[in-house]
Amino acid sequence: MKILIFIYELICKIFSQKKKEKIMKTTFDEIIEQVLHHEGGYVNDPTDLGGETNFGITKRFYPDVDIKNLTEEGAKEIYKKDYWDKNKCGDLPSQLRHIYFDMCVNMGKRTAVKVLQRAAVNKGKDIEVDGGLGPATIGAVKNVELERVRAFRVKYYVDLVNKKPEQEKFYFGWFRRALEV
Repeated sequence: MKILIFIYELICKIFSQKKKEKIMKTTFDEIIEQVLHHEGGYVNDPTDLGGETNFGITKRFYPDVDIKNLTEEGAKEIYKKDYWDKNKCGDLPSQLRHIYFDMCVNMGKRTAVKVLQRAAVNKGKDIEVDGGLGPATIGAVKNVELERVRAFRVKYYVDLVNKKPEQEKFYFGWFRRALEV
């Protein structure tokens, strides 16, 4: 795993010509704008596993929502209730709230929690990688670095593309997103 973190750090240096000082976003209202930017507007790509999507909200998971006519405010309401609150984003350490929320949106809660758990195990924490976000996981990720979580997020995408090669067309966008959050 040390090689994975080394490769991630090397890629970050290559892609970031100049290092910008970032202000950490820790609240829903601060984070949602960047998530909406990453998710984009309306698409209906038959090869996208989410199907018809608008602002990242998919028909697959919201069959009763008029996806094509979903407003930004409507999307924010769904994200607040079903992603931020339901997934306990505010319970995580401040340095991980943004990436965790973004991963919940992009890959689902269970997978997002597993990424956090793998990063914690890699740092020497003794927890089970089970996808459950309880007190043990929240405690284990307390001092996990954002960069370590990013590295395991990138690994997840690589593993996904290896398992489902038809998803490779989305890889570069996922990779850039992982570096930006």
